[in-house]
Amino acid sequence: MPRPATKRPGDDDSASSSAEQTRKALVIAALRLFGTVGYDGASTREIAAAANANLGSIAYHFGGKEGLRLAVADYIVGLMQDLAARAAAASPPLPPATPEAAEAQLSIMLERMFGFFVASPQAAEIVPFVLREMSAPTDAFERIYAGVFEPLHKRFCGVWEMATGEPADSAGTKISVFTLIGQVVYFRLARQAVLRRMGWKDIGPAEVSAIASIATRNLRVAIAAHRSDRS
Repeated sequence: MPRPATKRPGDDDSASSSAEQTRKALVIAALRLFGTVGYDGASTREIAAAANANLGSIAYHFGGKEGLRLAVADYIVGLMQDLAARAAAASPPLPPATPEAAEAQLSIMLERMFGFFVASPQAAEIVPFVLREMSAPTDAFERIYAGVFEPLHKRFCGVWEMATGEPADSAGTKISVFTLIGQVVYFRLARQAVLRRMGWKDIGPAEVSAIASIATRNLRVAIAAHRSDRS
């Protein structure tokens, strides 16, 4: 009789690692394809091929295509929360002690957003997927909104209140913060127009610094105007 296979130390860990690698490859492939051609345009066969995985692995890991879309949303949330945590660890503690400290904190937050969303290759993959979800919201959008959009906007609103004295939950504060974030989004969405109009070949650290310098200067002017209005 053939002898039963002997289980070697680390076999379980190796299998688990391989499964996790396959799962992540499928999520990355789906993120790119869903963003490029849309959810309906991306077939599970194409996603599996892009991930170098078996077609059945999508059902095995995610229960199907819709489960994979939700996993992509969770991946985006996890990535953004990790970036936010690292940024918070390197920033002065919140809430800021003075309006001036809050203004400086807003400038730092805005600069970091420009650095990630305008120049990061990761953002180039994330933004198309998110834009499609915003144009036709699904459960994936709800996860991204709850995990990224809402907490990020509330954090900005809280610091804005400290900088200007305007309540964080007021309509004026919410709109003001949306205009700040909107600047960042524009430079990502209109990237090709910006490159052509500016005569840049790419948007790297120097270009991001130039953009952020103007944006933070405008931020200081806006804060001063809001403080004046409340005085």
